[in-house]
Amino acid sequence: MRQRRWIGGVAALVVLAVLAGVVVARKSGQPKDDKPKEATLVFTTQEVVQPQSMALPGKVTFSGPLVAPSTVTVRAKAAGTLVSLRVDEGSRVTVGESLGVIDLAELNARLNEKMAQAEAAKALLAQAQRSHDSNLGLAEQKFISPIALENSRASLESAKAQYNAALAQVETARIQLREAALVAPISGIVSKRHALPGEKVAAEQELLTIVDLRKLEMAGSVGTHEVGQLHPGMPVQLQVEGVDTPIEAKLARIAPAAEVGTRSIGVTVTLDNPRELLRAGQFATANVTLPEGAPRLTVPVTALSSSSGQDYVWTLEQGKLLRRTVTTGRRDATRGLVEITDGLAAGSQVLAARFDNLREGQEARIQNATQAASAASGPAKTL
Repeated sequence: MRQRRWIGGVAALVVLAVLAGVVVARKSGQPKDDKPKEATLVFTTQEVVQPQSMALPGKVTFSGPLVAPSTVTVRAKAAGTLVSLRVDEGSRVTVGESLGVIDLAELNARLNEKMAQAEAAKALLAQAQRSHDSNLGLAEQKFISPIALENSRASLESAKAQYNAALAQVETARIQLREAALVAPISGIVSKRHALPGEKVAAEQELLTIVDLRKLEMAGSVGTHEVGQLHPGMPVQLQVEGVDTPIEAKLARIAPAAEVGTRSIGVTVTLDNPRELLRAGQFATANVTLPEGAPRLTVPVTALSSSSGQDYVWTLEQGKLLRRTVTTGRRDATRGLVEITDGLAAGSQVLAARFDNLREGQEARIQNATQAASAASGPAKTL
């Protein structure tokens, strides 16, 4: 009787062990998700804005230094010794005024050589003319053949050609001698002397730089999104450093293509400077007032990002982040706003600042009023 009870107890223990093993096996066989759930980004109400419809002031601003387009470098036209320079830096000169003297002994000797060659050619021509005149008389008397007469005429024409060539070389030498004289090609102010009297100068060596300040230019650049609103002839307000009042100028030229590696296009402004109060090298800021445009959606400039030449913003839609490619228009640097002409709806929730490591489709929401009251405003937080 006792043996039967002991056997029954053993059987019960075996059944319990088997059942426990099945339960353990089932638990160990259940799939386990080790990947943590991605946190939801939480933005404050100050970090999210809705596009506002407004007409931004039409203004394009760019800057650059003033330059004098009428700047001429006087060079030596022949090698020689610089005997004298009659002007100093800051001296005012007029067109045609003598600026100095270069010893042109070599050019004078070359001119004398060419003149001597011309005289020799003239003597040969006279001899050829006499010979041909004689041959004409002999041909009439049938003492020489027609072929001999033609040879005589050819010799005369050759002598004439040689004489004309010699005269041309004389004229060339005279022109070189005349151009070698140091005279002012324009009226203006001597801005720099590149050589000193007594120096041996080479042909085409720089001697002086003369600047005409009566007309100046300012070269700047504008973005490709702004250049379509500009055209040559538009009035420009220039604010020049060191000058209290703005100066009236005119938009003169717009480059046909953007600069390599940038999204900027060069523009040039011209201004009259009859009293020469402005100087080349002064920095200036140009403001071009545009006609008033229609109201458009605007967002803060800080909401705008760019990648591969495309502008985009981040929006919150149905609890997720979405990246929207947009087309921009006018910009108001004073208020930090930019027009969005395409790619964004009026009621969109737009991130007003730039954040790092954002991913499209990531869950995000706006902090509610209760959380805003208990937490300080700051960058995007996760929950």
